[in-house]
Amino acid sequence: MKAVHALSTGALILCCALTAQAQGVQRIVGPDGKVTYTDRAAPSSTSTPAATPSEAGALPYTLRQAVQRYPVTLYTSDKCNPCNSARELLQKRGVPFTEKTITTAEDGQAFAALGADNALPLTTIGTQRISGFLASDLNRYLDAAGYPAQSQLPRTYRNPAPQALAPVAPPTPEAPRVDTPVAPAAPSAPVAAPPSNPAGIRF
Repeated sequence: MKAVHALSTGALILCCALTAQAQGVQRIVGPDGKVTYTDRAAPSSTSTPAATPSEAGALPYTLRQAVQRYPVTLYTSDKCNPCNSARELLQKRGVPFTEKTITTAEDGQAFAALGADNALPLTTIGTQRISGFLASDLNRYLDAAGYPAQSQLPRTYRNPAPQALAPVAPPTPEAPRVDTPVAPAAPSAPVAAPPSNPAGIRF
């Protein structure tokens, strides 16, 4: 009888503990639709502002994973039709990317320092480099990196504005001008009057 009573008491305590623990667990649905369970209080909706679409956290889960593992950078120049084609493919497919432009001699030197050949566009996907533009090649590498075949970007998403590869250094501020006082000129010696010319010779 005592054993049965002890067993029922233990079962009751265990049941209460599980009930208390279950009451502390919360179900949270993330912006990507992923469901997580936690015993921590959900963050207040007014504590921090919502993330902007350009932040990685606002992207769908599959796309966010690809961006974090294999970020895409596109190197372009003016009047480069293949560069335009590569840009349009990335935009149509919904691939977030950073664009670096080569327009100055400094940009060219920085581009050469990357160790790539001079073919543009140059697309980097993680550590992989694709020189020139061929849609089938670029799509194949994007597929391997896990980028979705169709755009999953939010409608309000905007890629960052293109930036020069070699940032322009700010001008060096000029040193403040210090006016040095000019010493007064020494008085000049009086000019002696020319001697008289009794002979009347003219020079």
